Amino acid sequence: MTKPIYLDYNGTTPHAPEVIEAMRPFLESEFGNPSSSHWYGIRPKQAVDAARRQTASLLGCSAGEVIFTSGGTESNNQALKSIGGSRYAQGNHIITSQIEHPAVLEVCRSLERYGFAVTYLPVDGDGLLDPAALAAAITPKTIMISIMHANNEVGTLQPVAEISTLAREKGILMHTDAAQSVGKVAVRVDELGVDLLSVAGHKIYAPKGVGALYIRDGVKPEIFCHGAGQERGIRAGTENVLGVVGLGKACEIAGQELISHADHMRRMRDRLEEGLAGALGDIRFNGHRQKRLPNTASVSFPGLAANRILEEIGLEVAASAGAACHADHVQISHVLEAMQIPEVWAKGTIRFTTGRMTTAAEIDRALEVVVAAVKRLRG
Repeated sequence: MTKPIYLDYNGTTPHAPEVIEAMRPFLESEFGNPSSSHWYGIRPKQAVDAARRQTASLLGCSAGEVIFTSGGTESNNQALKSIGGSRYAQGNHIITSQIEHPAVLEVCRSLERYGFAVTYLPVDGDGLLDPAALAAAITPKTIMISIMHANNEVGTLQPVAEISTLAREKGILMHTDAAQSVGKVAVRVDELGVDLLSVAGHKIYAPKGVGALYIRDGVKPEIFCHGAGQERGIRAGTENVLGVVGLGKACEIAGQELISHADHMRRMRDRLEEGLAGALGDIRFNGHRQKRLPNTASVSFPGLAANRILEEIGLEVAASAGAACHADHVQISHVLEAMQIPEVWAKGTIRFTTGRMTTAAEIDRALEVVVAAVKRLRG
């Protein structure tokens, strides 16, 4: 059986061949503990150090500002909880948006149970946050702002640099979840002006189970995990050398090929969007049309149910839904709800995301499959 065409790169990415080759020695022979003082620990330690430099180079920071984690979710958790804890004496107010990933929203809800106050800012119909509304939400007790760089469902890019300027003027720390933007657009911490930034390995062709958290020099978080003092004493635990090496290599490739990869993903996405619009007409695209990731197409098919569309195309095209339709109700994603997309559109929303392995032939075949399925379902 032929595998379906993969158009869910925002969900996860395959391992890049170069990443697999970089990891291979640490799967086959280099098994040592990087903290060991003997011969077996030398090459693993060198590899972790090299990966830290590779990651830092992509982000435009120093290697000492990069902490390796188990992924984007942990990075977000640690950013919010560690700063919340270290700054609680100064205030208990956090600002975020209604369209954040659950790895931020659920952390904020957890912190509310421990005495924190959280403001969840709305977005407009394009998924964009208004910096003026954020400025108005700041109080003397605000200690942290966490706004994602790019939305995982609709691809809208937020004005993080502008928000960071507001935060800096008030002495507030700024965190951004950059899991979806790293490797697709330029993500430089100096240009964004952030104090903390989260990276997920499996979104940039590295393994699952590894990520990074940038913490600007001078920012003093609480210790994430107590133990033997790895990762500057902030996150103890024997390093995931295999994953860290893969993440470092993936960051190196992303830095070297960012423009060409972004251009390719954009061409593939545009080919898909233009084909759908030309063949079906009565559809809408969600998210800002210019300020967005180069690979993300959120498409609404009015009057249809997203899960039925996926059932029709599932053997030939892999994508994801923006709504789940159950027997007695429709569960629309919190992102589409926050954007106030009408239910007749929202319930039929599919996210297609291209990657650097996507080919024009795959897009053309996907168009045939999706267009035929929508026409069948429309009767």
